[in-house]
Amino acid sequence: MRPNFDLNVPRDGYAWWYVDAISDDGRHGLTMIAFIGSVFSPYYAWARARGHGDPLDFCAINVALYGSGGRWCMTERGRSAMTRTADTLNIGPSRLRWSEDALAIEVREWAVPLPRPLRGRIHVQPQTVNHRRLDLDGQGRHHWSPIWPAARVELDFEQPGLNWSGSGYFDHNAGSEALERGFNHWSWSRAMTKQGPVVLYDTQLRSGQDHSHALLFERSGDWTRLPSPERVKLPRSRWGIARPTRSEDGAARVIATWEDTPFYARSLVDIGLLGERVTAVHEGLSLKRFSSRVVQLMLPFRMPRKA
Repeated sequence: MRPNFDLNVPRDGYAWWYVDAISDDGRHGLTMIAFIGSVFSPYYAWARARGHGDPLDFCAINVALYGSGGRWCMTERGRSAMTRTADTLNIGPSRLRWSEDALAIEVREWAVPLPRPLRGRIHVQPQTVNHRRLDLDGQGRHHWSPIWPAARVELDFEQPGLNWSGSGYFDHNAGSEALERGFNHWSWSRAMTKQGPVVLYDTQLRSGQDHSHALLFERSGDWTRLPSPERVKLPRSRWGIARPTRSEDGAARVIATWEDTPFYARSLVDIGLLGERVTAVHEGLSLKRFSSRVVQLMLPFRMPRKA
């Protein structure tokens, strides 16, 4: 499977492409999310409430570098700053480009809250390619495609001066309604095991119904469903975001907190999977918290908008 950046994004809907990576020495991390109809944008939420939910007017590239020299950016832009084809997505001065068998990302942004330049390139090379997608809500309104459950990522940045490579992951989510209309919260994690990449995905719908997925990806790219491991409560983030995870032996711990915001937390966690201890990238997301007017009024501090 390859990215398709030219897909139709319906009114009030969204699409995003997500990359994460951990450096081979464990000292650095990365996440990159390219949004059309940014699900975490207060501007898009307010526009939807007024009946003006055009996703093409709310696009952004979020880049976060963790570890020494870490920086964070997420400047939102309107449709005039976004162009795309099936193989390319340009948002402002940054772009994603599918070329032959890899994804090239060029970042030309300004970090917040301190206005420092963020300039560099990210190269994502697939190791495992998946051709299936998962219906997350059972109604066909929210989909998840783990495009490359395992990948090699190379990062070369001039500002800040960073150059490293490591294990990575690339996926795609899309929906035909606002994320908070479909879900109360979810937790997600991915890890590499000796048997292959594993993704754990737990969601709670607005109806209160819970869904749990534990997927092992084979070399062919197909997935095998695993019994969901035992549920474990990790300590909440400083913002009080729940970080539930799963571990076969019921033991888990937070290694590092990468992101701690009023409505989500991204962490490195140690869990038990398929008979071994592994380091997983973990995300806890509260859509109830995001829907709070107080929280949305706080977000422009970290998410400036250039219309």
